[in-house]
Amino acid sequence: MIAKELLNPRSIVICGASSDIHKPGGKSLKNLLESPFKGAVYAVNPKETEVQGVKCFAKVEDLPQVDCAILCIAAKFCAQTVDVLAKEKGCKGFIIVSAGFSEESHEGAEIEQHIVDTINSVGGSLIGPNCTGFLNVNYAGCFDTPIPPLDPKGVDFITGSGATAVFIKEYGMSNGLKFNSVWAVGNSAQLGIEDVLEHLDETFDPEKSSHVIMLYMEKIGDPQRLLKHSRSLINKGCHIAAIKSGGSAAGSRAASSHTGALATNDAAVDALFQKAGIVRCNNRQELTTVCAVFMHPEIKGNRCAVITHAGGPAVMLTDVLSNGGIEVPSLKDHPASPALLAKLFGGSSVGNPIDFLATGTAEQLGYIIDTVENEYTDIDFSVVIFGSPGLFSNKEVYDLLDEKMKTCKKPIFPVLPSIINVKDEINDFIAKGRINFPEECVLGNAICKVYNTPKPQPEHVETPTIDVARIRATVDRCEDGYMEIADYNELLDAAGISRKKSVEVSKKEDALAFAKEVGCSKDVPLVMKVVGPLHKSDVGGVTLGVKDLDTVAKEFDRLIVIPETYAVEMYPMLDGTDVYIGAIRDPKFGHQIFFGLGGIFIEVLKDVQSALAPITAAEAKEMLKKLRGYKILEGVRGQEAVNLDLYAEQVARVSALVQAAPEIAEMDLNPLLGNPRYVTAVDARIRLEK
Repeated sequence: MIAKELLNPRSIVICGASSDIHKPGGKSLKNLLESPFKGAVYAVNPKETEVQGVKCFAKVEDLPQVDCAILCIAAKFCAQTVDVLAKEKGCKGFIIVSAGFSEESHEGAEIEQHIVDTINSVGGSLIGPNCTGFLNVNYAGCFDTPIPPLDPKGVDFITGSGATAVFIKEYGMSNGLKFNSVWAVGNSAQLGIEDVLEHLDETFDPEKSSHVIMLYMEKIGDPQRLLKHSRSLINKGCHIAAIKSGGSAAGSRAASSHTGALATNDAAVDALFQKAGIVRCNNRQELTTVCAVFMHPEIKGNRCAVITHAGGPAVMLTDVLSNGGIEVPSLKDHPASPALLAKLFGGSSVGNPIDFLATGTAEQLGYIIDTVENEYTDIDFSVVIFGSPGLFSNKEVYDLLDEKMKTCKKPIFPVLPSIINVKDEINDFIAKGRINFPEECVLGNAICKVYNTPKPQPEHVETPTIDVARIRATVDRCEDGYMEIADYNELLDAAGISRKKSVEVSKKEDALAFAKEVGCSKDVPLVMKVVGPLHKSDVGGVTLGVKDLDTVAKEFDRLIVIPETYAVEMYPMLDGTDVYIGAIRDPKFGHQIFFGLGGIFIEVLKDVQSALAPITAAEAKEMLKKLRGYKILEGVRGQEAVNLDLYAEQVARVSALVQAAPEIAEMDLNPLLGNPRYVTAVDARIRLEK
């Protein structure tokens, strides 16, 4: 629980306070004095007796009891200062903006840990160090600007970068986005992003709390806590948008499986956000725009009316929406369209986009919005684009737009692009509590992201029944490293994962005996494959369509001498589309499951979906539809379709297997052959790491 002395202190001291507002100590004091804070304010600076009208103490020992402290002093003095404040002055709220701690040196890390230990010992809470600070509707405990308009219904913004927070606030504020709190956690020595989310979750009040949370993260310290509290908050009615930067730097793991090559930190973050229901954003503009969309009534469907007096922006917006899965349905033949068209100037169009020309009036815009609201039942929301060439004022239009947004049930998103020509009118619109979306395509992209982000997956899901005892017995007797064929087949069978029935032979006579047993012929062709080499096809270690005993003997002789080969695997040839399932264990994120097109195409196309375990068959089936090659799975040009129910069931069984056997570090089923009758693994690799 975060200390109330940090959230709503009765008294605050600035250590390192200054009259120079260009220094952190001076700017922090100025921001605090200009904030809504009504409690006692103290300053500490050995060189001053008064700072910005506030009595200044020479040292912290001279202070009275104080709830919260903002430290703007050198790192080397912070530990002793915190000791006095926490142990002698009853201080439990700490904001340390100073740098020079764990981000800089081992010595700095030791000082930081001492500070955390001291604050923990008194049940206190720490923001920072190495941060820009904290602010909420009670006070501004930060040295940066701008200080955004604070509103209990505004955005709760949690950021790992203070400088980035400045730029995000500036862009959001310029378009009317309001904030409830800003948490710049810096080094997250005690309170990190997950801790703040937990606090927001545990104190959430549907009437009083903000319903929009904005995150900027450069690291995820505890993915499971992030998932838990994000899912909980979203299920309570919150919306969360986040940037997680630094994904490309992680690169792919140096792993020996296809799954290992696919499993980047960024892929794990995508899977986590999808399971939690977090909208992932890629830049500041996108993040603030998505949060601004969240500040409007929720979009209930994917059918949009584009209302415009300028054709070009409407066409560009329509392209973005259509490409993102949002429909812009034609309204030309709708029964209500002729009556609406009669109220507009000649040359107008109601086909959707609804274009009422550059000469369109506020009255006409009202007719259009009313028709969308009351007559066009197959429209779920609208976007209104209205700027100005600078010939007249748009105030009447924007006033009407504000009134319609108050009364209409269908969401209306205003695009007011003339930020210079009608700057004053836009500022007046924003002053009414509205948000402007100055660029229609940025808005369109944000709407698509919001609509296409799935709801959180349930915390507890029903998983397939598997033989856990048999799985545990197999794992317990095996050593670390890649499992032998017989051992991993045991795991697949225990998990109910369909696999080919094969033998592993090291003698030619055994190969011939198996071929005779299964009736090797043109009707029952065999596959012969080396056992030992990692990538079998790369070394010429796979032979398909073996139809007679002579070929069996010849191919055995060829395969067994390939370097690293110690046996030959044989099985009747299957048919179908190559698909794939893999799993990899991340120390923080847990097991990640991958699935998509398989065979050699996985290396070329990388057309896969990924999810964090556990994953249900229903979840997997829905995700399969997002594959670029989904049409291939449905069957094209005479090719048989893959049984998607069976495929999704196999994905769920892999998920259940790795949960029963967390020692599985990497797993590849590639390919599985899928057709309407079966989805069967024909090759597998499982690596244990206990």
